[in-house]
Parts: sequence; structure tokens; C-alpha cells
Amino acid sequence: METRKFYVVWAGRAPGIYDSWEECEEQVRNFPGARYKAFRSQTDATAAFRGDSDSEMYALRAIASRQAPQVDYSEFPEIKLEAIAVDAACAGNPGRMEYRGVWVATGEEIFRFGPVDNGTNNIGEFLALVHALALCKQRGWNFPIYSDSVTAQAWVRNRKAKTTLADNAKTHNLLSLVRRAEAWLAKNTYVNPVIKWRTEIWGEIPADFGRK
Repeated sequence: METRKFYVVWAGRAPGIYDSWEECEEQVRNFPGARYKAFRSQTDATAAFRGDSDSEMYALRAIASRQAPQVDYSEFPEIKLEAIAVDAACAGNPGRMEYRGVWVATGEEIFRFGPVDNGTNNIGEFLALVHALALCKQRGWNFPIYSDSVTAQAWVRNRKAKTTLADNAKTHNLLSLVRRAEAWLAKNTYVNPVIKWRTEIWGEIPADFGRK
């Protein structure tokens, strides 16, 4: 018998908790920046949706307790496991782009955006970092955030995405998201350390899409 699931929608037409995929899909399908997740119990779903730091951390750690890490990082004690890693993938330049953030300890996906057409890898990496920072501020999390993109980290520090992507009918919606991210950086401070993922030593970042 199929296990019942509960679906939390944080960003969608009507945020809330749904007990069927069909109801959840109605809220997130074709919704820009939709953010949702399935949970195995109503308790975990309720804790995650409530959004306070302690209850959402309970949900994250409950997930972690049920999953083995995708990669064994015991050889590298300097890696912070209670952290978020972000990465982007883009097929072409510009091309079809998407990004995501995962929990380092388990590889559990926390958020995902795309794919969208006419993007670039640098834009995806930048948006992923800002998405993670905004989410952490909203939830009251002080987790470190790992990124393997020097460019995206510089854009975040400077609060400006120095993209050369032309603004036209095909790219306008995506560049609107870039401007929104820049506006968030201009108006907000954050406490989360942004750390360079040392790919040459540690291997691929946990959020990597595995398409290299």
C-alpha cells in the first residue's frame, strides 16, 4: 500500500499543508519561485510549515536521522555538515538554467528553481545564493552557506550582479528576478557565512546536478 504523504507549500498560490499531490500541484504548477516539499507525517509537515527556527530544525533533523549522507565527509572534519550548499546548472550560455539548495549532511533538497530558458550559470549561482540567504533570514537560521562560484559570491558581496545578459523579451522575466535579488541585498543584512566550497579537495558540492 502506498504511504500517505503530506505536502507543505511555502511559496505558491495558496501556501499551506495539503494531503494529496493533486491539491499541492494546483498551488505550485507554473508558479514562479514555487517552494514545496513532501513529508511522511503530518507532524513533520506542520513543524516545517510553522516556520519558527526550532520547529523547522526539528523537521530537518528528523529527515537527517532517516537518511545516510550521500557522501562521507568524515575525512574532512572542516566541512560544516549543518549547512546549506547551493549550485546551478545551465545547458548553454545562455541556455536552460536551474538551481537548488541542499542540506549538506544528507543531500536533502531544501529548495529548487527552474528550469527556465535563456539563463546563465553565473545568474543561477547568484540567485541560488540570494535565495538561500533570504530563506535563512526568514526562518531565523544562521547556517553557513556553501557555494563553489567565486563570481556569485563576489556579486553577493557587491550587491550587484554584473551580468552581460541582454534584457529582451526572452530574458526579461529572469532579469527581473535578478533585480529583485539585488534589491533584497540592498535592503537586508545577513549573519550567514558564505563559504567557498573547495571542489579541488572535497569533490563536487553536495548541490551539484551531476551533469558534468
